[in-house]
Amino acid sequence: MTGETLIEASHISVSRGSVTVLKDVSFALHKGEIVTIVGPNGSGKSTMVRALIGALPASAGKIIRLPGLRIGYVPQRLHIERTLPMSVRRFFDLPKRIDASALSDVINKVHVEHLLERQMIDLSGGQFQRVLLARALLGNPQVLVLDEATQGLDQRGSAEFYQQVEAVRNELGCAVLMVSHELHVVMSASDRVICLNGHICCEGAPDVVSSQPEYRALFGTDTRGALALYRHEHDHSHSHDHDHDHDHDLGHGHGDSARSPSQDSNSDAAG
Repeated sequence: MTGETLIEASHISVSRGSVTVLKDVSFALHKGEIVTIVGPNGSGKSTMVRALIGALPASAGKIIRLPGLRIGYVPQRLHIERTLPMSVRRFFDLPKRIDASALSDVINKVHVEHLLERQMIDLSGGQFQRVLLARALLGNPQVLVLDEATQGLDQRGSAEFYQQVEAVRNELGCAVLMVSHELHVVMSASDRVICLNGHICCEGAPDVVSSQPEYRALFGTDTRGALALYRHEHDHSHSHDHDHDHDHDLGHGHGDSARSPSQDSNSDAAG
């Protein structure tokens, strides 16, 4: 690994029983870059991320991580029991109380300072995801991992969330590793795109990948209009209080158990 490389995987495979989910994948994540893994359902996207951060063992190959690597994780959903009163401030203090100055710095970066006294279950989907992002940043991560972190947000809400992630990357210099189905947004939010379908089909800059035959075979050709729409949204600022959600419950993941990368290692059929 070079001094700027945070995680490096060489020819890794991941199996579940007799089924190979990921085969012969080589990948390196470098300081300060935003990398998005895209692919159809069941393509091994979440499996790849979990293997890279050490939450799943590789059945073959080798993964090297920077010693002491700090990782922040934003899950695709988190269940908060509706009968359990919990303010945003209390949520930040679990499992141990956070230093007030450290918390102040993070909540101002992510623009959730006005939400501290709100109940978690009363947040909109966009507000909920920004709170999860703030929590992931409390440990000053060198790698920020987002696993389908904008499920339940509409296109504009997703675009604003990814703009926030990009701003965090620019300020902190951390690497960002994202898993997403939202090609209309993340392609333009990324420095590099990995197209995955059990193996790496193609990779590179977003515009290069979107023109590759392997990518088009998986996703079709009608993505450029959506990319142009994202670029239009990206060039305009929006109020941080204006959250765009189809369904707030989707943002909260009601009905789903709270999951960490290690706890969710058996549910990759959807990613």
